[in-house]
Amino acid sequence: MYKDIVIVSAVRTPFGRYCGSLREYDYFDLGALPIKEVLERVNVAGDQVDEVYWGVGDTSVCKDVYTSVAARQTLLKAGLPAETPSVSLDKACVSAMSAVHYGCRAMVAGEIQCAIGGGATSFSQEPLIVRGLRWKGFRLGDVKMEDPLFALGYKDFNPVSVDTDNVAIEYDISREEQDEWAWRSHQNYGQALEAGKFKDEMMTMEIPQKKGDPIILNIDEQYRKDTTMERLAKLPGIYGCKGVTAGNAPGLNDGATAILFMTKAKADELGLEPLAEIVAMSSIAIMPHRMPEGPAYAAMKALERGSLSLDDIHFVEINEAFAAVPLVSTLLLTDKDKEKARVLREKTNINGSAIAIGHPNTASGARLIMNLMYELRRRGGGYALGAICGGLAQADACIIKV
Repeated sequence: MYKDIVIVSAVRTPFGRYCGSLREYDYFDLGALPIKEVLERVNVAGDQVDEVYWGVGDTSVCKDVYTSVAARQTLLKAGLPAETPSVSLDKACVSAMSAVHYGCRAMVAGEIQCAIGGGATSFSQEPLIVRGLRWKGFRLGDVKMEDPLFALGYKDFNPVSVDTDNVAIEYDISREEQDEWAWRSHQNYGQALEAGKFKDEMMTMEIPQKKGDPIILNIDEQYRKDTTMERLAKLPGIYGCKGVTAGNAPGLNDGATAILFMTKAKADELGLEPLAEIVAMSSIAIMPHRMPEGPAYAAMKALERGSLSLDDIHFVEINEAFAAVPLVSTLLLTDKDKEKARVLREKTNINGSAIAIGHPNTASGARLIMNLMYELRRRGGGYALGAICGGLAQADACIIKV
């Protein structure tokens, strides 16, 4: 359990649809946007930040593909002092939550007092790959290009969608349940958007155009207002899946997130109001084909560290890597008691999650934290729990208190 580590500012870009409004953003420029904004919102100078921890899943989108030191280049673009140390880390979808976790560890160790944690992803900038030309040579014939986004996953393992489908079948979670959860995500997001809930966390972007006025982006482009159960039911399973479809999975999205957190003593020194206290965090890993169970195990570990139970938690977000993930994890958290799982789901993903919001994967973990934090503040306080799984079945969880 952490003591006296607080969040003082948290912000993200809108999340762009694949090849949507953010498609032409340089990776470092995109990440620099929330880093600058998170400091400006509370009038904190860059030289107060001791370290930056930054989620980076794929450096092939960077101008410098080889050893891009993405965190370093991003913080320099954001105007932080050149003397600011940084870490670029890759834990796939877990990355941005782990970024905050690593900063907390450094604070507990007494090495730093203030950090920025977050991450950025640009699926739209993903290049096609040609392997072997350097040493095989090429004289005549077709060149085979590889799309890293096709059957997204890991070459020596199943696509993550296939593993998720298999685990959902084990838990007797039907295709219809997954579609219902996806529809609910869009419905909840739409209601939250209409209520203005995302204004706290989402910066408005002006995107210059070659001709005409700039595009004003203040909504997550993955959201589909016209989603219906009938439309979802018509979609085929992907990669041979029985339950997982493009409709009950998140998109390939672009976006960036940043959280400014520090010791309570540092916040007092700077005259800043804490927005939330970080109570406990956890990182776990399980067998690589069991990904949908990961958030539940991470949540259990965080609850134990915080000496809390699910009954103490007011709101939960389990990232919708697929609809099956929160459905599996809520069952696991309630010992497969369907009635208890139903009750837990009522306070889970109340503003939607990745299916509607989007999933720029190495940025999403920090988004969970800020969305829960601002919701708690709107509701007058309490505890919230966020959990997220990542590639090859790692997972993180975070408990915050307002």
